[in-house]
Amino acid sequence: MKRILVTGADGFAGGHLVRELQAQDCEVEGVLREPPRAGQPLPPCNRFHVADLEDQAALRVAVEASRPDAVVHLAAISFVGHDNIEAIYRTNLIGTHNLLAAIVAAGATPGSVLLVSSANVYGSAAEGVIDESAIPAPANDYAVSKLAMEHLSRLWSDRLPITLVRPFNFIGRGQAPSFLLPKIIDHCRRRAPVIELGNLDIERDFSDVRSVCEVYRRLLQKPAPGRIFNVCSGIGHGLRDILGIVSELTGWVPEVRVNPAFVRAHEVPRLVGSKQALEAHIGAVQGPTLRETLAWMLED
Repeated sequence: MKRILVTGADGFAGGHLVRELQAQDCEVEGVLREPPRAGQPLPPCNRFHVADLEDQAALRVAVEASRPDAVVHLAAISFVGHDNIEAIYRTNLIGTHNLLAAIVAAGATPGSVLLVSSANVYGSAAEGVIDESAIPAPANDYAVSKLAMEHLSRLWSDRLPITLVRPFNFIGRGQAPSFLLPKIIDHCRRRAPVIELGNLDIERDFSDVRSVCEVYRRLLQKPAPGRIFNVCSGIGHGLRDILGIVSELTGWVPEVRVNPAFVRAHEVPRLVGSKQALEAHIGAVQGPTLRETLAWMLED
């Protein structure tokens, strides 16, 4: 596994994955949606290719040029509250179709293709800690697009060694402030007197992005074609507890107001995963605690 092609290399997880792979002496070639702008910070890929996921021909050129030993498909619209529903399906579903078709059309023979889905596909399908046997019940368009992508990938299962992952929530430096925990950190760091949030009575499984990228790298080294793995910590944290941790770390307690506009329809109250299957395949997965990750983010 020497040359890895990564879509979405310039995204939040992409930048961390590039560094994780390069630390293992891999040559990383990134796929960007558009040419980088002057002054735009980019991960230190060995080479970049410009190809929109809606342009199958451009994707084929990128694959032919890179001849990758492995492919990681990170590029997606990942914000659940994204307001352009059509764009969600074009990117997350049709974009994946185009990438897989381009790999096959290019005659590439990667030893591993890692497709990133989402734990959002579970919805409220299961009580307690969720493992991969839970029947998905997606509750929003983002989750539906990811579950459809999983089914779509089966069309290439006889030609490509595809492993699917369902990451639960993960956080770290560089994540957009539109996401929940970066928003909380930003407000407390700058001593904002008020923070407006949605449903406060939710519980989520948060991992450190560095731990998630380590898992992705280990799955590239030990692929499991046809299988799906949760990527998670196995520990749930309530939003009120998280607010308390960030306030302790920053010494600031903002007034919390619930904004009805931020309360999502069909909000899943609790989403906590089991990592038993993943650890049975690649070994123990141990990352920083949530408090340690939040402290790391505050250093940025």
